[in-house]
Amino acid sequence: MDRINLITLGVKDMSTAVDFYRKLGFEASLVGSEEALEIVFFRMNGSKLSLYPLEKLAEETGQPVPDGGFNGVTLAYNAKSESEVDQVLKTAGRIGGTVVKEAAPTDWGGYSGYFTDPDGHYWEVAYGADWEFDDNDMLII
Repeated sequence: MDRINLITLGVKDMSTAVDFYRKLGFEASLVGSEEALEIVFFRMNGSKLSLYPLEKLAEETGQPVPDGGFNGVTLAYNAKSESEVDQVLKTAGRIGGTVVKEAAPTDWGGYSGYFTDPDGHYWEVAYGADWEFDDNDMLII
């Protein structure tokens, strides 16, 4: 295995989560009606993101529904400037997310901050002056 094709986030309220990610700029492919969403896939360059009802995802994995808090996993958006980091964090806060760490210079020489989506999933928004991106806007590492 050398790739991740799909990242699925368990969410408590599909409509709220879909609305949040659409407002961040994600383009959705819905499965089910707007009123009874079964799963949502977002078209992106590279890996895909999906939203699935939290209780159903827990049942599918055979695990209990988590009770919140930081679970040791973050998602990341790599920006192309410090001002883009600031703008993404500002937008996330305005549309229903929570900025949990304001953007600031990092110990690795970049610029980074964090927000959580309405379900508490952590996102880092970061910029590095030496970063290069491919034709799909994916970070070259």
